[in-house]
Amino acid sequence: MRTLWRLAAIGVSAFFGIVSARGIEVGEKRSGFDFMTPETQALQADDISNPGMLWVLQGEQLWQEPEGRANVACSGCHGDASRTMSGVAVRYPVFDEATGRPIDLAGRINACRTERQQAEPLAPESDALLALTTYVTHQSRGMPVTPANDPRLAPFRENGRRLFQSRIGQLDLSCASCHDDNWGKRLGGSAIPQAHPTGYPLYRLEWQMVGSLQRRLRNCMIGVRAEPFAFGAPEFVDLELYLAERARGLPVETPAVRP
Repeated sequence: MRTLWRLAAIGVSAFFGIVSARGIEVGEKRSGFDFMTPETQALQADDISNPGMLWVLQGEQLWQEPEGRANVACSGCHGDASRTMSGVAVRYPVFDEATGRPIDLAGRINACRTERQQAEPLAPESDALLALTTYVTHQSRGMPVTPANDPRLAPFRENGRRLFQSRIGQLDLSCASCHDDNWGKRLGGSAIPQAHPTGYPLYRLEWQMVGSLQRRLRNCMIGVRAEPFAFGAPEFVDLELYLAERARGLPVETPAVRP
């Protein structure tokens, strides 16, 4: 059995290694939505049917609830999210003065909890953190991804690019092996998209719930037989930063629906 697994791994590696890294050509940039079946596209497009909207509704409720020793709600500082959060998510990750490095939207929400609400940070992938992140990002739905133009982000974005292109794991594959060199092909019955994070947090039919981009990245690392970074690891935020740059100009879809 172990020999068969090794042969299968060699076959997968060979399949992904036959195309040299070339990136995505100008004019070829496409959302993951374009690779979905008509049924999945219809599920995402209908807010009544889209299961991810349940997290948006939960986030809307949490936005109004006072938290922590400060007994203040998100709305207590930011007011009506449809107005104050509109266009915010399109520029994340941004540079965080306190840490001297990029912070993603989920990290910013937790920073607000600890610093402003004097509450405990929400656990990674918890319903509450996913709901608030989905709700805030949803306020930018339809707006183009517009990464922050901050020179302090450049070295972290470059590290994200390096991580995206580095081969890892027992299968010796990089993110680029799939999403640059082989997008549009099929793997395990599913289309390979271009890895644009326009719909996160999104609802995956496989998960039967909403999940973060970091959860998806961890799944990919496990899939190539590599040790995944921990949730919140700086490497993940650097990857998010680079992926946001790759997706520049594509519209935010949150909450998207994927297989």
